[in-house]
Amino acid sequence: HAHGVAATYVGHPLADAIPLQAPRADARRTLGVAEDQALVAVLPGSRRSEIQYNAPVFLQAVAVMHQRRPDLRFVLPLAPGLRSLVQPLIDLHAPGAPLVLTDGGSHTALAACDVTLIASGTATLEAALFRRPMVIGYKVHPISYQLMKRMAYQPWVGLPNILCRDFVVPELLQHDCTPAALADATLAWLDHPQRATQLRSRFEDLHHQLRQDTARRATDAIAQALQA
Repeated sequence: HAHGVAATYVGHPLADAIPLQAPRADARRTLGVAEDQALVAVLPGSRRSEIQYNAPVFLQAVAVMHQRRPDLRFVLPLAPGLRSLVQPLIDLHAPGAPLVLTDGGSHTALAACDVTLIASGTATLEAALFRRPMVIGYKVHPISYQLMKRMAYQPWVGLPNILCRDFVVPELLQHDCTPAALADATLAWLDHPQRATQLRSRFEDLHHQLRQDTARRATDAIAQALQA
């Protein structure tokens, strides 16, 4: 508007699709996880390049967390066609960890979990709408990282931080994305429940801000533009 560009805020369709109250109990029953078990959802990304760069370090972090907290359970929802790529990585980096692989079902994993270790992308917004504490990790090819650093125009990478305009969740990128750092940051959410409660409150406000009946608002805005 400041530059004379007509714009209409329509919210985000995910905020309409994801319920205001996540079905945690139902999701846990689906995954076979007891109510009193601490559950970490591991989402290293849905593209093959993301699996290549993120899955090994995420799974090494799972191994670290399992060693420190044998009571933890883990769930890793997979995009279609990636099981054959991910299973060998699990066998290599997190053998023996109590990790359940699911084909699809990322929303079930996010609804059921206590915290998520998650790759930067749209999934982080989904996690925020499910009001889940998270640790954002991301690695890319070194050349890509240098190019992205030069194009950065704001201090945040993760969508929840961008929308809240604050580092409300940790971002561990490239050289900072190590198994120990990811494990420390993920376990910190479980060890400080009051901090997690404050974050959920902030994510609830965000959900209401984005829940604007996007389909109707977008349709009305397009109709007005066509009539102008």
